[in-house]
Amino acid sequence: MKIKIQPKPEFIEKMKKLLSQADFEKYEKIIQEPLLNSIRCNTLKISPEELKIKLEKKGWKIRQIWENYSEVMIVENELPPGELGRSIEHLLGYYYIQELASMLSAIALAPKKNELILDLCASPGSKTSQMASQINNSGTIIANDVKIERIKILASNLERCGVSNTIITREDGVALCEKLKLQNLKFDKILLDAPCSGEGTMRSSVKTCLMWNPNTIKSLSKLQKKLIQGAFEILKPKGEIVYSTCTHAPEENEEVVDFALKEFKDKIKIEKINLPVKCREGITRWNNEEYDERVKFCARIYPQDNNSEGFFVAKFKKIK
Repeated sequence: MKIKIQPKPEFIEKMKKLLSQADFEKYEKIIQEPLLNSIRCNTLKISPEELKIKLEKKGWKIRQIWENYSEVMIVENELPPGELGRSIEHLLGYYYIQELASMLSAIALAPKKNELILDLCASPGSKTSQMASQINNSGTIIANDVKIERIKILASNLERCGVSNTIITREDGVALCEKLKLQNLKFDKILLDAPCSGEGTMRSSVKTCLMWNPNTIKSLSKLQKKLIQGAFEILKPKGEIVYSTCTHAPEENEEVVDFALKEFKDKIKIEKINLPVKCREGITRWNNEEYDERVKFCARIYPQDNNSEGFFVAKFKKIK
């Protein structure tokens, strides 16, 4: 039985400022509903067509929901608890259990074959394995995380999925960027799926509600700015960074994007993003703060728009 989500009053007031009254009511309703059973076919091991046939033989009802992304699937029938994670197809790495919104940052980054890619905050490996499948294990991905417990999960998931083009590193993200800069190592693409307050994950994690704290948001915003600053320094000219979070907080989203635009001025360009979901523009004003107009090119993904978790995506290109 799903536990009723009870966000803190201060969080509710914040969401009411971000959304219209009618929109907030839809948001309030959707966060009480269970998430869809979404999976991503691991094309390193099996084609979406083959996987669909295998799963349907088990009696699972499979729906492919995004045009041009046949690897993304919804299991529509109700399964016994834990069934998605203990099926033989999952254990063999034929699919990865991944929430829909989580798939969007790798789609936005669009890695190409033989590129050098950095996944700066990589664990548990959902986006790393997604990128490896996008480029069919070509090129090189450096997948970094800071805690050994998270590194173990990352290594386990990459091994199960047959990822063979990835080097795992354990380092503080800011420190790693500094070390790579000293070695003059530059990347074609960088994914910065930043540590965040997780406001968008309330449907899957009651703990998010309990831990939500405005002071944590301020602290995370400072870290996120340091991470994006470090990442930009090790990006090749014409290279691209995708910055993403699973939060709605403007302090962790548009404020960080605004910081990057002001910090790097004419060296950086914010790109428009084409994603297979309904996206809203980034906001340009929040709590008496005014952001660069270009933050409108960011994508806000709300649960009530897509029956997903909440997410935020911004894409930059280094032009000097």
